[in-house]
Amino acid sequence: MTTMTETSARFREFKMPDVGEGLTEAEILKWFVQPGDTVTDGQVVCEVETAKAAVELPIPFDGVVHELRFPEGTTVDVGQVIIAIDVAPGSGDAPAPAAAPVQEPAAEPEAEAEPKGRTPVLVGYGVAESSTKRRPRKGAAAAPEAAAVAAAVQAELNGHGAPAAPTPAPAVPVQGGRPLAKPPVRKLAKDLGIDLATVVPTGKDGIITREDVHAAAAPAAPEAPAAVASPVAPAPPVAEAPAAASDSARETRIPVKGVRKAIAQAMVGSAFTAPHVTEFVTVDVTRTMKLVAELKEDKDMAGVRVNPLLVIAKALLVAIKRNPEVNAAWDEANQEIVQKHYVNLGIAAATPRGLIVPNIKDAHDKTLPQLAEALGELVTTARDGKTSPAAMAGGTVTITNVGVFGVDTGTPILNPGESAILAVGAIKLQPWVHKGKVKPRQVTTLALSFDHRLVDGELGSKVLADVAAILEQPKRLITWA
Repeated sequence: MTTMTETSARFREFKMPDVGEGLTEAEILKWFVQPGDTVTDGQVVCEVETAKAAVELPIPFDGVVHELRFPEGTTVDVGQVIIAIDVAPGSGDAPAPAAAPVQEPAAEPEAEAEPKGRTPVLVGYGVAESSTKRRPRKGAAAAPEAAAVAAAVQAELNGHGAPAAPTPAPAVPVQGGRPLAKPPVRKLAKDLGIDLATVVPTGKDGIITREDVHAAAAPAAPEAPAAVASPVAPAPPVAEAPAAASDSARETRIPVKGVRKAIAQAMVGSAFTAPHVTEFVTVDVTRTMKLVAELKEDKDMAGVRVNPLLVIAKALLVAIKRNPEVNAAWDEANQEIVQKHYVNLGIAAATPRGLIVPNIKDAHDKTLPQLAEALGELVTTARDGKTSPAAMAGGTVTITNVGVFGVDTGTPILNPGESAILAVGAIKLQPWVHKGKVKPRQVTTLALSFDHRLVDGELGSKVLADVAAILEQPKRLITWA
């Protein structure tokens, strides 16, 4: 018999860490291990999403996975145990998982005999094939019962007596106790309140698709009136049911959490705290585009991505060097302006999880090849969803490139804690007066938003004018640096 002391020494628990700066919770996006898997110190066991980014969590010790405390899609508070590891497998009988539900085995699916024993069910993964079937969720058990009640009531109202037994739905293929579905489809089903065990799959090899989940959700609306109707009340008008179904099909509700929730809170805080001012300038960037083409052929730039954003970023860094007062922050608590003697250049990046702003640390000290390399790594990491909270902390000034969407310009909102943000519009061939003649030239529009508490109109105008002047005459990158 394993004693409590031996058990506590044998099993180690891993708690949800604070992977950001004072974050209080994180959502478990994906488990990379299952109960029974062997893990080693430093192995990534799950991916979680905080209010700032998606982060992979490594386990800090060796052993065998004993228990997963929370399924995918669950938001967990920092400090809660999310996984238990058996660090001494084979040393004795393992106790049943403390927080896992149990399922009684039965000879027949409908049998109600007393259980002969209890087998632990690991949350989100079911039990072994040779033990018991997975316990259906409450929603799954209630759905057929509600449907039967609704049918009986409707039959009574129509004078037809008891309804015929419903035709059983086709069996749903399962694997390891779970219906077959990809993680995004599981999340959709959870958001819509649909039990995947009740969904009929149409995908290849019996996989449940997004369309299957939507199809399962669509009939829910018209069934509600029949389920709650009084047997002595007149039947609801037939025309009302399609309207409910139509409303359901015309709307999709998406929970606001994680990165999207943080973005919303930060933007509202920024917009209603810092008095924004935005200035615009349209500039001929033909020479900058020629420089970009030449840099792409330069052997010193081999292996790095060269594009107009690289030159624009360098131009902004030079403009900040010439006007250092713009690189500051407002300290509301102490009523001070905090002047920054370094530039952590933020680059706004659109990702599947929402807008994030990682920044290049000490960008002011980097050469053009170094800046190009840092930009390339930043974009690749953001697209892969691997940007860490640390990479998004401490930004001082930001660039947002709306031109990639074909947009001419915009009025960007400041990243919280920063004093300025530069929006870059699309670069287009336009008629332009050049050397006294109208010629086709490469033209773009820049917009600079700044915090008017610490950046007045003169300073903001100088910064924007300097960036425009450099892009018009890129040789100023050398003469002004």
